[in-house]
Amino acid sequence: MTSPGFDVIIIGTGAGGGTMARALAPTGASILLVERGTAVPREDANWDPVAVWKTLKYRTTEQWRDRSGRDFTPYTHYNLGGNTKFWGAVLYRLRREDFGEIEHQDGVSPAWPIDYETLAPWYDRAEALYHVHGATGDDPTEPPRGPYPYPPVPHAARMEAIADALRREGLHPSPLPLGLIDPGADDGCRLCSTCNSFPCRIGRKSDAEVCGVLPALAHDNVTLWDRTSARRLLTDPAGRRVTGVELERNGERLVAHAPLVIVSCGAVNSAALLLRSANDRHPQGLANSSGLVGRRYMAHLATMMQGFHPWRRNDTVFQKTLAINDFYLGGVRSKYPLGQIQSQGRTHGIMAKVVGDTIIPGIPLWAYDAWVARGVDWLAMTEDLPREDNRVVLDADGRIRLVYRPNNLEAHRALVRETTRVLHRLGFWKVMTHSHQEKNTTHQCGTLVFGTDPRRSVLDPFCRTHDVENLFVVDASFFPSSGAVNPGLTIVAQALRVADHIATTVLR
Repeated sequence: MTSPGFDVIIIGTGAGGGTMARALAPTGASILLVERGTAVPREDANWDPVAVWKTLKYRTTEQWRDRSGRDFTPYTHYNLGGNTKFWGAVLYRLRREDFGEIEHQDGVSPAWPIDYETLAPWYDRAEALYHVHGATGDDPTEPPRGPYPYPPVPHAARMEAIADALRREGLHPSPLPLGLIDPGADDGCRLCSTCNSFPCRIGRKSDAEVCGVLPALAHDNVTLWDRTSARRLLTDPAGRRVTGVELERNGERLVAHAPLVIVSCGAVNSAALLLRSANDRHPQGLANSSGLVGRRYMAHLATMMQGFHPWRRNDTVFQKTLAINDFYLGGVRSKYPLGQIQSQGRTHGIMAKVVGDTIIPGIPLWAYDAWVARGVDWLAMTEDLPREDNRVVLDADGRIRLVYRPNNLEAHRALVRETTRVLHRLGFWKVMTHSHQEKNTTHQCGTLVFGTDPRRSVLDPFCRTHDVENLFVVDASFFPSSGAVNPGLTIVAQALRVADHIATTVLR
């Protein structure tokens, strides 16, 4: 079956696709927005740790394979807004240094084809669009910038005391840049204990549905097809242009047509879609003359940490407001970059038990409840490097295989040690750690790298594929390196930059 034609087809509604839809909607072009899932219903379960963390009510049941061929369930959600519905809304700019070549303990992080100054005005627009709250001046690694569009979310008393203690230790704590809508107001963000990894029941967390998709759908020229999967991209006989997208919708196969196609499925699924779209002209996958489609997969090395004190109950509700970047470009005991430390949303007892049962089963829930009530939660995050053997492939049965082995591990261990030392100096008796290691898919990036040389990149600096002239890919797959901050704001900024390029050069 063939669908009516459109001017633009956008596949995916996350930080890339949702933002692209919002930015292109005012052009008047007829836009088809394709989403595999549907809207997350606003219901009590949104804020229920049992539903979100134990029964996994909203997470995909899809099975991927790891590098050894073992099945695992990725931390991935298919719904309007993509994985942004379940993010913590930490919206950092990459550091200025991240755009250049950086020597790490385990190798070199390559330079980007654009510099920080190129993306800076789009960061400004991205922060305004996603209601980013923050403050300049405290972060020693902060890139040149103007003021944030919204003031920082105030620290709770416990977190303010920790910030003061960090300053006495000679460190430079800074406010986390957070995408929240009217925090603390009667009709705004409630600054609750279920922000990290939870969908917002009242729609007051800045995600791609709230900030991108819904404003786009207010335009008559934007059409949403949810519960619709993109199977493959079809090209003309020469393989130079995409002519249609083969979709599966309501159990029916159909082809949608448009002279411009934008893929924004996330780094893993965008690479998989191009690999599934192999044809006679592109036998190794669409737009893969470089051989790099699916390669250079990166996901941050991330360790959850909790500082525990048996006699100090932590009554903070919203504690996700504080960051330490002193080790970002180098450590006290290392000349190499180590990464970032962020305070995290509160760990609920059932969340700790889900993890704990994989290590020591049988510990009762009340013990976890008592433990987390006396802890403060942190995330230590380090850049891993783009290795060509870290990649997304398709097995013979079409299943995704994530061939990934984390690297730069010693730098991450050094960051965890530094964080542990800091927490001990602050008076925490015990520091607990947990890492997702090889199955980390939360900050996936790098599988369709952008650059100026078609032999060494898949996309050009505006995220158009070198090989297929009307195909763009806008999600974290374009990252040549991962940096050590959350990728979301950079995706949004580049989406706005690409949308402007398309509006002024393709759709004019």
